[in-house]
Amino acid sequence: MLNTKGLELDSQLFGILRRELGRQRHKLEMIASENFVSEAVLACAASVFTNKYAEGYPDRRYYGGCEFADELEILTQARARKLFGAEYANVQPHCGSSANMAAYFSVLKPGDTILGMDLAHGGHLTHGAPVSFSGRLYNCRFYGVRQDTELIDYDQVAEMAETIKPKMIVAGASSYPRIIDFAKFREVADRCGAFLLVDMAHFAGLVAAGLYPSPIPFAEIVTTTTHKTLRGPRGGLILCRKKYGKAIDDQVFPGLQGGPLMHIIAGKAMALGEALEPDFIDYQRQILKNTDRLAIRLADSGFRLVSGGTDTHLLLIDLRGTGLTGQVAQTALDLAGITANKNAVPFEKERFTVASGLRLGTAALTSRGLVEADIDDVSEFIIEALRHTEDEGRLKKIGHRVEEFSQRFPLYPNLMS
Repeated sequence: MLNTKGLELDSQLFGILRRELGRQRHKLEMIASENFVSEAVLACAASVFTNKYAEGYPDRRYYGGCEFADELEILTQARARKLFGAEYANVQPHCGSSANMAAYFSVLKPGDTILGMDLAHGGHLTHGAPVSFSGRLYNCRFYGVRQDTELIDYDQVAEMAETIKPKMIVAGASSYPRIIDFAKFREVADRCGAFLLVDMAHFAGLVAAGLYPSPIPFAEIVTTTTHKTLRGPRGGLILCRKKYGKAIDDQVFPGLQGGPLMHIIAGKAMALGEALEPDFIDYQRQILKNTDRLAIRLADSGFRLVSGGTDTHLLLIDLRGTGLTGQVAQTALDLAGITANKNAVPFEKERFTVASGLRLGTAALTSRGLVEADIDDVSEFIIEALRHTEDEGRLKKIGHRVEEFSQRFPLYPNLMS
């Protein structure tokens, strides 16, 4: 697909690129935060817009020669607003973390109190974890899930909000497999006078397809990445009520970033355009079918799933009681040709670098064309690998079967061929 003329002359670099392409083609990608973009998105991200500096915003640039950059950014903003029904969109954030940072900076001051989801219960680093900028700059408190259901404890959210009076409540998660009730969060925020920010990075594609409740009517600000289920290039996006638009813009640039990555914005425009097409809904429906099938197969084989299952693109296996840790499971699956990630589970006692859980997602597999019957095969690979984590020879044999299986679902057949 891409013209690699000249790249072959740098054999060291070309070799790395070829090996990474081979890894993606021959293994099964099940990290819930990853996906495969279309060839059109890939082409946009490698386009001539990589050459253009465009500091500022349309019609307010600091450099000349931005007339087409302006057209591109306006188009991307319009597609984002249309797809999600938002009043305002900033498409410049380089990633989800910087989108969250800009959102916080737009309405908070250092030292303000944030109420976010505990990282071990499914939250994200930028929702207040001590190692993140959010935990260093703000007074961060945390809600979590109930121990009996492993669902968000909305009573705890309400009680904590009433007691600590946060300036902002953050809803959204990176490893919570169930639907979040944004109306309940809005009620709590209104009672304590807090802003509500929803980080929908993981489930934005499902929201766009109407298969997950939209947070747009409930939150002042909504942030997301543009990859994951949205299936765009790696980047960030902020949606908000129009009254907060200027404050958001000012914090993205010049507050946090210099020139936007216009080639990535081109990729965002393409991905948003793809998400506006009817077949994107079919794709998201298949993600849900595939994840549900995977959950059933794993549960039937004796694996415990956090919250008992999933409503989304991801699930979380609780490995406590199996003799395995998340790190052991991740390493074994990698040898078996399956890429996943260790993950904390609610009420975790292990270190995060070891973890007691394994997070699995189906968005990338679905992009390759897998359906429920194929997920049955994938489930068998996973189950066999997790039952023989100490048998390196057997794991490698599974890996050979996975490689053969993956060839049924070609990935970028014209790229670097």
